[in-house]
Amino acid sequence: MTRAPEIDRSQLRAGMRVAVAVSGGSDSVGLLRALAKAAPGIGLVLAVAHLHHGIRGADADEDARFVAELAEQLGLELHLHRVDTPAAAREKRATLEEAARELRYAWFRELLSEVKADAVATAHTLNDQAETVLHRLLRGAWTEGLGGIHPVIACQGGVILRPFLRARHAEIQAWLRAIGQPWREDATNTDTAHTRNRIRHELLPRLAEFNPQIAEQLARMAAIARDEESWWEQELGRLLPSLVLPGRPVRGGGRAVSTRPDEGSVGIELERLRGLAPALRRRVLRAAAKQLGCGLNFEQTERLMAMCEPEGARKEQLAAELGAERTARELRLVREAGSAPRDLAPEPMEAQIPGEVEGLGVRLRLRMTAGAHRDTGMTPAILRVPRPGDRTRLRHSRGAKPLKEIFERMNVAAAARRAWPVLEWTGRIVWMKDVEVETEPEIPFAIEVVDRDGGES
Repeated sequence: MTRAPEIDRSQLRAGMRVAVAVSGGSDSVGLLRALAKAAPGIGLVLAVAHLHHGIRGADADEDARFVAELAEQLGLELHLHRVDTPAAAREKRATLEEAARELRYAWFRELLSEVKADAVATAHTLNDQAETVLHRLLRGAWTEGLGGIHPVIACQGGVILRPFLRARHAEIQAWLRAIGQPWREDATNTDTAHTRNRIRHELLPRLAEFNPQIAEQLARMAAIARDEESWWEQELGRLLPSLVLPGRPVRGGGRAVSTRPDEGSVGIELERLRGLAPALRRRVLRAAAKQLGCGLNFEQTERLMAMCEPEGARKEQLAAELGAERTARELRLVREAGSAPRDLAPEPMEAQIPGEVEGLGVRLRLRMTAGAHRDTGMTPAILRVPRPGDRTRLRHSRGAKPLKEIFERMNVAAAARRAWPVLEWTGRIVWMKDVEVETEPEIPFAIEVVDRDGGES
């Protein structure tokens, strides 16, 4: 007989109240059945948690009914919660997937903080881990992002656990069939308009032709990355207090620190920075920016790395809220008064090709051009705000120009620049509001601005 998939028991203890997040799909149903089988031997007290996202209409209602019946069959308490994901997505200018995840985890934390459970168990699998690592790699994640899905997330009042990270999706389904346990299929999981699904159904199978153990290999890399990050956190915790100094140096010694919550600065002695290995120097610079409530991307970090050298720039504007300046002794990062923290900036939005995307005050329709192969447009475009270092080529001009220069020519105020919509595709800015962008070499789709009633403007 097919054996039950392996459960990570390292975080489970006798008497623990575990709310199992069950969507109705095979992985979550498999986790519930596997934990229900193991619970008497471990001493777990199980419950079922199901979130109705307010999307997929009657199918979602059927999912909720299925999960409720399964909980009743197993004699378990059911926690059922309903949310309006489309409304949350509109309010936060996020995709449905992003909004759904945020709402889901907010509810999990609520269950823990209200002492309804000691742990929430989610059914992330080895396949999910591999997909997550690839997805983040494609988006340009730092090494901490390559740690993928963490087995344990500490929360107020408890933990979120992923006991199925060693189990494969196929073995879970095989076991469910063997024990006669049905599950619900979500049609959106096969819709390749979503990047995650293209990774699952197209990219990973292609990579498996080169290495049949690619999922396991990516999961191992995630485990190594998590251990590496854990070590770096401890090392930075030891080094940063003496390296990154708050405020500005003043005559006679000491440092002046701003008392305003919306501004601040830190300084790092240049000689000490130059003596650090590049890997450590990058982390120190990123950690210094983080102390000011700002995150750095790769390009911004490299500009700071260059400023450490004697011939480097003496001043850089890294982002709307963050500047850097080099004195004779220090590299200083400054967050200016009145600037918004980076985490308040609008999130980038994926635009499927063909498809539509709405946000930042515009609605764009992307259509495949005549003769373009459908596969060419599979990489989604990104609707976002400008970033430091962005460049694009204007029609009838030579070479790419910095967006900063374009804004200056247009007399666009600094506040408006921070929310100015641009469309990026495969690393190029191919559209910018009120600007004629050169799209040669030709892109395989046309970009149309659509008015609020659905017509082209």
